[in-house]
Amino acid sequence: MNVKTVLILLILALATIFALVCVLLTRGRAPSTCQHRPPEQEGTDDTQSLVFADLTPEEMVQVVRYLRGNLGVQLVDASHAKPSDNCIASVDVQVPAKAEVLRFLDGGGARPPREALAVLYFGNQPDPNVTEYVVGPLPMPAYHRDVTVQKYGRKVPYHSRPVTGKEYVDINTLIQRELRKAPRFLAACCESDGTDLAILTTAPRGFKSGDRATWFVLFQNVAGTGYYLSPVGLEVLVEHGDLHISRWQLRQVFYNGKYFASPQDLEAAFVTNLLEVIGIKKPQAEAVLGSMRPRHPPGSPGPLQYEPQGPRYSVRNNRVTFQGWSIAFGMNLNSGPRLFDIRYHGKRIVYELSLQEALALYGSNCPGGMSTRYLDGSFGIGRFAYELVRGLDCPYTATYMDRHYLAESETPKANQNSICIFEHDSAIPLRRHFSDSQSLYYGGLRKSTLVIRAISTLINYDYIWDFMFHGSGTVEVRVHATGYISSSFLYGQGTNYGNRVGLHTLGTMHLHHIHYKVDLDVDGQLNSLETQDMGYEHVNVPWSMQNTIERPYLRRERLEREDEAAFPLNTPMPRYISFASPNPNKWGHPRSYRIQIASSSGEHLPTSSPMERSISWGRYQLAVTRRKEEEPTSTSIYNQNDPWMPMVAFADFINNETITNKDLVAWISVGFLHVPHAEDVPNTVTVGNGVGFFLRPYNYFDEDPSVDSPNSIYFSSEQDAGACGANPLACLPATAACAAHLPPFRYGGFLNL
Repeated sequence: MNVKTVLILLILALATIFALVCVLLTRGRAPSTCQHRPPEQEGTDDTQSLVFADLTPEEMVQVVRYLRGNLGVQLVDASHAKPSDNCIASVDVQVPAKAEVLRFLDGGGARPPREALAVLYFGNQPDPNVTEYVVGPLPMPAYHRDVTVQKYGRKVPYHSRPVTGKEYVDINTLIQRELRKAPRFLAACCESDGTDLAILTTAPRGFKSGDRATWFVLFQNVAGTGYYLSPVGLEVLVEHGDLHISRWQLRQVFYNGKYFASPQDLEAAFVTNLLEVIGIKKPQAEAVLGSMRPRHPPGSPGPLQYEPQGPRYSVRNNRVTFQGWSIAFGMNLNSGPRLFDIRYHGKRIVYELSLQEALALYGSNCPGGMSTRYLDGSFGIGRFAYELVRGLDCPYTATYMDRHYLAESETPKANQNSICIFEHDSAIPLRRHFSDSQSLYYGGLRKSTLVIRAISTLINYDYIWDFMFHGSGTVEVRVHATGYISSSFLYGQGTNYGNRVGLHTLGTMHLHHIHYKVDLDVDGQLNSLETQDMGYEHVNVPWSMQNTIERPYLRRERLEREDEAAFPLNTPMPRYISFASPNPNKWGHPRSYRIQIASSSGEHLPTSSPMERSISWGRYQLAVTRRKEEEPTSTSIYNQNDPWMPMVAFADFINNETITNKDLVAWISVGFLHVPHAEDVPNTVTVGNGVGFFLRPYNYFDEDPSVDSPNSIYFSSEQDAGACGANPLACLPATAACAAHLPPFRYGGFLNL
């Protein structure tokens, strides 16, 4: 045998050994087990959802450029504008009218022109006011029209405008300047000269239309911790309604149950021993009440959620699809998350599902606490939806989306990764049955849910907004409250308004009320409202006439008018309320979607209150009205600072119009009472502090649509349940060998503050 032959045989042997090694290394694992399987795409055009899309930064810049060049007035950048200046307060997308959108989506009509809504403060005018313009078409604007009176029926008074960051800075400067007039008091009460105290706003700002006077509560401020739990007992009332900052005044001072006309009067009372001062030492960061710094080193990691073959949902532009679901998503600058054109297997169920408002109403024996009724839309629920923390706020492998906004500046800003989308295994069956009689079998389906989430930080509170889509055709909406409680300085009968949670800290009781708009289109735009509940009828037993029985029966009713369909809080409501189509399912019942509310809301405010009309949506746990373009929202950003003459009063929407076979909207209120307690320190937990509602199919289908899920499990006593071919759960050991690819952790949430 020559050398050439030996070399050939040696090469063949090495090749054989290499092939055997490869076979052994991959033995027991199907070649496709770890390959990414892109989700199947629905037939809808991915670009159609852009009719609802939030503005891009480039579009915002073009709107600002157009306004600067075409309004004929001098505009100052809002980030440093005085009340006496003109400025662009905000720019957001103007969603087209529903009829235009449906002609485009369903009728093959032209795409509606893309437009923006610009809010401007005109302080440098003989009649200062707030004006709203629709600007278009984008991306290159050529026209603008004033829609203020069209939207609100009158001009927006200047005093009702939201407070800007620049205005807060100027107020803070005024407070610090005035507090320097009470140096000995500040040293005794707070170990401070006033410049290192945190200042918290309250709202609304007075007692009648035109007022702009705000109580500000002062706290010890320790870097890296929440100051909300460290009140020093000092509160000040600032009058800041004048266009000229030099005319603003500190009107009153409150300390430890007593009111003073000025800091000088407070200082004089202290010097003459007419004031009891409770000295509060400046706390250290590691010992401050409410510190969130970890007290122990990290433990072993918890369970990790990941998709072994990649996500089973798809996100393109502003549209997400998942196992038959299709949803267009976005974020309103003021009111927060909103969804459009929600479809299941190609059929639209909801045209619009949007957050409207979040109310937090407080009680206290201190002026700031007792007068606080925050309407968070005025502050910016969407604007303050910051970057989400990967692996804690949402699963590590979720899909994260950026949002852009333009507010109080002429430069767009980004909240990176501020919406997350993920599939959630709820660790509970969606449905299941174990048969132990007749035939023996097990059948079930895991409850896997698509979640769209954002979290807004509104001063002390963090609201977690969840929109969930289930395999049964159900939409679930839920909000959880966490973050810091607000507090007052504890004095006198303070515990009539909450619980003591610190040495001098009263956790103040408060209500959370959240309002949603749900424009259901169940099997078409024209729906009616049907209710069902149970009653008892006393009947003779047919087979034993001498005996009687209480037989449950179903009471069915179709509500004809809006007044019948407005269900006040704390009053009985039919347990089944459905939007019904005129079209029947296979079994002859109207194809319907049921509204099921999970909430413990109490009275939002007595109707005798002069500011109640501004939050009159809170009167109702559910109200169903005719849909109107001129009633797009249940509230207004101007209601916060002029609740006595609100620009939008929801109660006016309910005027007893007929609601049979009409395009209808459900307005849903959810909420709860929160009495802070020791366990709210350092933070309020989400457990038990969540409310929401469901939109559930009710005879909409002919059977549960999840029967078509490819993830169903079934095996009988005659099958080998451990065989991968008979039971997909038996395939999991091989699937689990697919290692998750985790991107490196990054966080940029502090960049735009």
